[in-house]
Amino acid sequence: MTKYRIEKDSMGEVKVPEKAYYGAQTQRALENFPISNIRFSSEFISALGHTKFAAAKVNAELGLLDKNIAEAIQKASQEVIDNKFDEDFVLDIFQTGSGTSSNMNANEIIAKRANELKADTEAVIHPNDHVNFGQSSNDVIPTAIRIAAVLAVKNNLIPSLKHLHKTIVDKGEEYKDVVKTGRTHLMDAMPVTIEQEFSGYARQIELGIERVEAALERMLELPQGGTAVGTGINTHQDFGKKFAEEIASATGEAFVEAANHFEAQATIDAPVELSGQLKTLAVGLMKIGNDLRWMNSGPNSGLGEVQLKALQPGSSIMPGKVNPVIEESLLMVCAQVIGNDAAITIAGQSSNFELNVMLPVAAHNLLQSVEILANASRNFADRSVSGLAVRRDKIQEMVGKNPILVTSLNPLIGYDKAAQIAKKAFAEDRSVLDVAREMTDLSEKELENALNPMNMTKGGFTE
Repeated sequence: MTKYRIEKDSMGEVKVPEKAYYGAQTQRALENFPISNIRFSSEFISALGHTKFAAAKVNAELGLLDKNIAEAIQKASQEVIDNKFDEDFVLDIFQTGSGTSSNMNANEIIAKRANELKADTEAVIHPNDHVNFGQSSNDVIPTAIRIAAVLAVKNNLIPSLKHLHKTIVDKGEEYKDVVKTGRTHLMDAMPVTIEQEFSGYARQIELGIERVEAALERMLELPQGGTAVGTGINTHQDFGKKFAEEIASATGEAFVEAANHFEAQATIDAPVELSGQLKTLAVGLMKIGNDLRWMNSGPNSGLGEVQLKALQPGSSIMPGKVNPVIEESLLMVCAQVIGNDAAITIAGQSSNFELNVMLPVAAHNLLQSVEILANASRNFADRSVSGLAVRRDKIQEMVGKNPILVTSLNPLIGYDKAAQIAKKAFAEDRSVLDVAREMTDLSEKELENALNPMNMTKGGFTE
């Protein structure tokens, strides 16, 4: 049976599990929000640790917090940063909209641990009076969101996207001599090279990185220092600036104090912007994943232009069937990110006067989007794109019979004559070159030059 201890807060006594590091306010919230059992990620918990560490250090430097108390809080906060107490962050993300419960969860854990670590002081370190000194949930939680998201993007997402970008570029280079049928409206169009097609994918990823990095500029502004409503009540006037400098020093990222604390606490516009760029990235990855699924389709009754690496059986009833499972996994991640963005958008609309009241759900969805996009991008690069093989013979056969090749004959014989050749080639399932020999007076050299698919991929006129 679980043993309990009695904790007290401003509302009275509460039974708390004996070994838990959290206290009365966390226990109340645990009982009040039995919603989903979805908890905050380790990245967010670590960001809370960074917030409490920096606050204690700066407040001690400003002469507002006893040095020994501050040092004990910093030691305990470092353990939170290192995720040693993740199991004690027990609260559901569907809780009070300000995230006050999770702020107090952090305050209580750090206070209890700091009391174990303290030296040369008789004072009892208090969750509110010491760990939360000069702070409010209303600036702590939006600050932690920004710290966590910036670090997750910089340390995980962008490296994964750069890896995917390089993998796509390398695969295009590997098959740069292969000309395939281009498609518009899912119908045959003018030829392109594998390298050209893959260069489009690579540029999508490159632009995705640029978009995300641009959004991070606004995420670097930290709300900390505004306390309850943005005025900075109960904190030092220099706290916000010095806090941001400490976080920048600790993380290596260019965090700064918010230019306007009322904007930074009353809205989550910066997280909404970042989420929007993650959605754009997801849309781009969906396009790439679906293209590879189409190109891999068949292999006999579909396009069959490429062969994706066989990773696992694709059917419980059809032996030998292999499916594009990595692409399907990627597409589901993209769908989730798009859904997360919708939730974050609605959360962003729930800013009333001086505070947004959907901070926890915005934090969870934003950090989940960053994590799954990063993991899926790297997995897509390593388990799909890198092992993709182009079916040269199949592609060459299809290109030769593509009626659209007659487009390059337009300047030589006119649109109407070229259309007649295209229709005949399609009706008789013959190559355009063979039919053009019969229906034009062009020399063999002129025909071969005009109907060379590689020449068509270079733009301009064929001569």
